[in-house]
Amino acid sequence: MNDFEAISQLVLKERMYRGRHVKEAADCYFPDATVTTSWQSGPVSTFLGKQPADFANSLPIVGRFGTPIVHQNGNRAYVELSSTTNHWQMINGVEAVIESYMRLIYRVEKRDNAWKIVNLTSIDEADKMQPAIPGQDLKINPDDVAKLRRSYRFLAYGRIKAGGEISQDLMGTDRKADEDGIYQKTENWLHEND
Repeated sequence: MNDFEAISQLVLKERMYRGRHVKEAADCYFPDATVTTSWQSGPVSTFLGKQPADFANSLPIVGRFGTPIVHQNGNRAYVELSSTTNHWQMINGVEAVIESYMRLIYRVEKRDNAWKIVNLTSIDEADKMQPAIPGQDLKINPDDVAKLRRSYRFLAYGRIKAGGEISQDLMGTDRKADEDGIYQKTENWLHEND
């Protein structure tokens, strides 16, 4: 397997293992890796095998992923991976599906001849919510979502309705300067040893 194939398989395996809640997900990361998502930011140990406390384990979460775009420079690379996640959740007593569109930015390194993840950052792009059974009313008050950010409006609404919290300062495409900043920082990291 060449580097491009190994890197692509690495990030796709991480997503599949994460979705299946299997321990092999840890093998995709170096121990010093960091992860920033909608519900946590910190060492990979705070991410693996965990999820937001307000998510109901009894309802499904299904993820689908695009083709990885790999930017490589020697033993470093970053990968852009589009991700669509469907999460079933009870909203105002009605079963709903929240569909989130994200771009995942992975930084990966080759150490001791093995590619692994050193950082994962998610960028929220947009989302939507609909009843799981068509025709049901989710009873959403427009005022409750009016001030939530467009890039993750319904993810935030669902988290709040479940009794959780969510920052309004997450990485999202509705804040172009922040998005550009993450790419610049990632490019700088990629070429740090040039």
